[in-house]
Amino acid sequence: MMVINHWINNLINKKTNIAPLVVFRIIFGMMMAISTLRFILKGWVEDLYITPTYFFTYYGFNWVTPFDGPTMHFLFIVLFISSILIMIGLFYRFNIILYFLIFTYIELIDKTNYLNHYYFISCISFILIFLPANRIFSLDSYLGICQRKNSCSSWMINCIKLQIGIVYFYAGISKLNYHWLFEAEPLINWLKHLSDFPIIGELLMFDSTAYVFSWFGAIFDLTIFFILINNKYRIWGYLMVIIFHVFTSIMFPIGVFPLVMISCTLIFFSDNFHNKVIEFLSKLFFIKKEYTTSETYSYTSYSKKIIGIIYVLFFALQLLLPFRFLLYPGKLFWNEQGYRFSWRVMLIEKAGYAQFYVHEPKKDRKMLINNKDYLTPQQEKMMTTQPDMILQYAHFLRDEFTDSLIVESNGEKIQLDRPKITADVKVSLFNKGSKVFVDPNVNLSKIDRGFKHKDWILNYED
Repeated sequence: MMVINHWINNLINKKTNIAPLVVFRIIFGMMMAISTLRFILKGWVEDLYITPTYFFTYYGFNWVTPFDGPTMHFLFIVLFISSILIMIGLFYRFNIILYFLIFTYIELIDKTNYLNHYYFISCISFILIFLPANRIFSLDSYLGICQRKNSCSSWMINCIKLQIGIVYFYAGISKLNYHWLFEAEPLINWLKHLSDFPIIGELLMFDSTAYVFSWFGAIFDLTIFFILINNKYRIWGYLMVIIFHVFTSIMFPIGVFPLVMISCTLIFFSDNFHNKVIEFLSKLFFIKKEYTTSETYSYTSYSKKIIGIIYVLFFALQLLLPFRFLLYPGKLFWNEQGYRFSWRVMLIEKAGYAQFYVHEPKKDRKMLINNKDYLTPQQEKMMTTQPDMILQYAHFLRDEFTDSLIVESNGEKIQLDRPKITADVKVSLFNKGSKVFVDPNVNLSKIDRGFKHKDWILNYED
């Protein structure tokens, strides 16, 4: 029992150097500034948040809607500026809160744009709100906005390590499925499209290569956190992190996520390493050495309890949320119930098409909807394979045609009041042929949105 108490005390209350937290703040701010600037320059603000006329909101967040074009551009500029200010540590607390709120707001606008690394950034920025990452080597400390401290409680650094560990470990758990391990899907298909890859292109054509990559990916994700927290093997673990993420970033178009993970994982290195980083940056930018107190940064007893409760609830949610798929019957990769927010990275290859029909009430005649009249190509692509988006779009069509008037060729007028909406949806999973996805006889306009099982999604059959 004493050993366990000592171990817990080291993880939570032990006095430790604040340098890893400070270096992490600099890295995080820099990465977010680069990512935001890239987003702006590529025109994605316009493409994703201004051009669309309809947005797929998350359940319970229908009130989250985009602003007009100029305001959305302004928000991204604010996001970029706040990233810079986080990096240099000026008005840090205000800017990390501002960054978290704006970034998460943007993320919630349209689930078409959901990516695991956006979710990761929201989680990390939320964690940083409560951490004293500006107590040294920041403009806040140089200008006297905050009191300088060179040490903090170990939990303030370990909570970031835990979040990174959750991302890797749960990504590994999600790979422990039949398709990934015993069919090498989806890599067996993806790698064959990379036959022109330099040097190893021919090797990528072999099925055995896909199996090696699949098993290595699973083992890497499951073990890398435990390697990184081990002083003896950390440097080798970090080399594996670099090789893994550089290789995947070259082979697959996954944006800045590999660079973010490579940079953030540096927090696992020793205090001495991070002090050398700060010393190097001080010499590089001709910054004078700071004189700090020997006191450890700490919250008041009451604040510590409140923050402790927040973190316990936050990490409990992180640990439990990926397993919510167990509450639903059926094949996860098919119905995707409980798929998001569970660190399932690049696990499925799905394609589909969807045709929606508005029915008139008298003779149940139906009118085909042109999805392109309402959705962007990316929205339509994502919607066709995701049940909650299919249902949400059906509700949109119901509302769009409610109280509309259809005039027949004989002059007859038909009033539509909450019309029936059906869909013909076919989906292919892992290129195994298209299968009927949605019960074509179900009136989707009468089905409520929510977290209950979507029994109108047909079962997957091999």
